[in-house]
Amino acid sequence: MKAVVYERYGPPDVLKLRDVPEPVPGAHQVLVEVAATSVNLSDWEGLRGTPLYARIGGLRAPARRVLGSDIAGRVTAVGSGVTRFRPGDEVYGDNLGLKGGFAEYSVVPEAALTSKPAELTFAEASTLPQAGAIALQGTARARRGQRVLINGAGGGSGSLAVQLARLSGAHVTGVDNAGKLDFLRDLGADEVIDYRSQDFTRLEPYDLVLDLVAHRSAMACRRALTRGGRYLCVGGPVRTLLQVATVGAVAGLLTGRRIGILAVRQGPASFEPVAQRCIDGDLRIHIDRTFPLGEVPQALAYVGAGRALGKVVVVP
Repeated sequence: MKAVVYERYGPPDVLKLRDVPEPVPGAHQVLVEVAATSVNLSDWEGLRGTPLYARIGGLRAPARRVLGSDIAGRVTAVGSGVTRFRPGDEVYGDNLGLKGGFAEYSVVPEAALTSKPAELTFAEASTLPQAGAIALQGTARARRGQRVLINGAGGGSGSLAVQLARLSGAHVTGVDNAGKLDFLRDLGADEVIDYRSQDFTRLEPYDLVLDLVAHRSAMACRRALTRGGRYLCVGGPVRTLLQVATVGAVAGLLTGRRIGILAVRQGPASFEPVAQRCIDGDLRIHIDRTFPLGEVPQALAYVGAGRALGKVVVVP
């Protein structure tokens, strides 16, 4: 089968399209013929090996030779003990543990998959597992009348988070680069900020901040919150995360604010509610562009540069 592999951390040009053996599912695993795999920021981090947590399991070289975790496709074989799926079933899920989505076939744990709704295309379904879980859990505390800010609002998780926060009745501010501000307004953001010209931590405080590109100091995070407000970050440099988890947590408690890292729960239960809201018409999936398997390097470079409006999808 064809797969995009890499042997060392580095820029997109370390990725190569190769012929590799088709994987064989083990116990409680499913072999999926990949129809679509969406690109996540975690793929970009895994490619470069930075931040340092992206090297978990492979400090000097990648533990998994094929990136891509959010997949959608058809079951072609099942391992022993699999009871929920059989060949021909259409499925989707987040294969973050094993990855392997940038290939024609991928092995996925049964527990990571769920049936693909008929109302969603394979490409649409592939955009939801990781981004949907982050957006849903990151905005779960948004309430009517609150001021909610989403930093990194123009990407996959952010574009869903803006819509979910707006549906809660909150006043939503979206932060991203200038090229994405019209897109954020179209999603329903009440206010938009170009991070290159304004620092959101020096504007009016917010009841909830979901930071998808955390780079600011813990004290700046505290400054961005109302008393009783909450700051949640997802990813970012290890130094920033450690500061948020220690200094930020203490400073927040002392000043009546909650500052911490969003520990995202994975699995179908975490993203199926988002899929249902897409089917119901409450949420809109935006696919910026699709790339063929041979152009995975270009797809990752596009996402890594922060250019994607919503999601980017690879279609083998």
